[in-house]
Amino acid sequence: MTALINKVALVTGASSGIGYATAKLFALEGAKVVVGARRRIELDTLVKEITAAGGTAVALAGDVREESYAKALVDLATEVFGGLDVAFNNVGTLGAMGPTTQILLADWTKTIETNLTSAFLAAKYQAPAMITRGGGSLIFTSTFVGHTVAFPGMAAYAASKSGLIGLVQALAVEFALQGIRANAILPGGTDTAMYREMNTTQEARDFVVSLYPARRLATPEEMARSVLYLASDASTFTTGSAMLVDGGVSVNRT
Repeated sequence: MTALINKVALVTGASSGIGYATAKLFALEGAKVVVGARRRIELDTLVKEITAAGGTAVALAGDVREESYAKALVDLATEVFGGLDVAFNNVGTLGAMGPTTQILLADWTKTIETNLTSAFLAAKYQAPAMITRGGGSLIFTSTFVGHTVAFPGMAAYAASKSGLIGLVQALAVEFALQGIRANAILPGGTDTAMYREMNTTQEARDFVVSLYPARRLATPEEMARSVLYLASDASTFTTGSAMLVDGGVSVNRT
C-alpha cells in the first residue's frame, strides 16, 4: 500500500493508542515517520516495530507544551527526511475531572496547555515547513465530548478539545491558498489506555459501550484508517472539518 509514498509524516502522542497505531499505518503506507511523545522507551519500541516491518521512523521524546519541542520535531523531520508533508497532532489528556467548582486553576491550565496550546504551537512550526513543500495536511485529535455530547465532570477536557475545532477552522482558511488542509477527527470510544483510565470499573465500561449503536468500542487501528484518509490525497477537498469517527454515539438515542 502506498497512499503516503514519498511523504514525511509527524505523529505526536505516538507512544500508545491511536497515535501508535497511526504511526505504524503511515509507515506501512510508505511515509517516513517522525514520532513524538513523553515516553522514550515506548517510542523506541514503536520505531523498532516500524523498522522490522520495512518502514522508516525516528523518535524524539519531549513535552508538547514546550514551544522548543514543537520546533525540534519539525527540525528533525526536515534534517533527517527533507521536509514535512503530514502532521497528526494527537497528544491529549483527560486532565483533572470532577465538579467544575472543585477544579484547581492549575489543573485547568495544564489541560488547556496540553490539549489546545500544544496544537497552536505545533501548527506554528508545521505550517511553514509544509509551505516549503507546496502544501500538506494538518490533523488534530478532538472529540465528540463537548461538541455533540456532554458529560459532567469534564469541563476542562471538553473546553480544550472543542477549542481545537475552532483552531482547525482558522488554520483551514488561513493556509488554503498555500495548499495546506487542516482537519480534526472526533473519535468515539476507543479501546486505549486513556479510555481505561477514565472507565475503571466493569460497570462504567458497560455503560460506555451501551451508548453506541453497535454496542462496541473502536480499535485504535480503525481510528488510524480515518486519519490516513485525511493525510492522503483521498481528501484533497476536505479542510476545516470536524470529522466524527464516533460509531454513531452522537446520533444514538436507543
